[in-house]
Amino acid sequence: MLLFRHILLASHGTLGAIAAEDMALQICADNGMIDHLIVVPEFWQGMTGDDWLNNGVTRDQFQSYLQTELGREIDQQCQRLHRKISASACTYSSLIQFGRPDQALLQCTKKQRYDLVVLGSPRPRRMPDLMALRSTMLTKQLVTAMQTAILVAPYPK
Repeated sequence: MLLFRHILLASHGTLGAIAAEDMALQICADNGMIDHLIVVPEFWQGMTGDDWLNNGVTRDQFQSYLQTELGREIDQQCQRLHRKISASACTYSSLIQFGRPDQALLQCTKKQRYDLVVLGSPRPRRMPDLMALRSTMLTKQLVTAMQTAILVAPYPK
């Protein structure tokens, strides 16, 4: 099996992303490096509750609460993946970015040379019991602009 020394892994803890994590661990060479990219999508920036919070102080408190919760969730994902990767012979590093997921991924590959980028496949449409947004990471623009090989881990059954 071909093993890679430096992998960029885009993961945010969903089932598809966890499949990508497992795939990255399988193909990372001993003493290899996995950089974990987690992106806070830009739509969170406008999430201030303006439509129902008309008091400036309350709106600011809500925004602070939301930022704290997002930060806590990101920290949990990073710690979970750090433990998982540390149990292997690979090294872990986290990269947290804000913006469009596809653009953040592309930016990372322009700043640093990677042997491989590993992503989870988008969640199938209309999955029961899942009301979450579908990922916008894997776009046609990204695939055509990317200079690094991309591995898309299949969605778990």
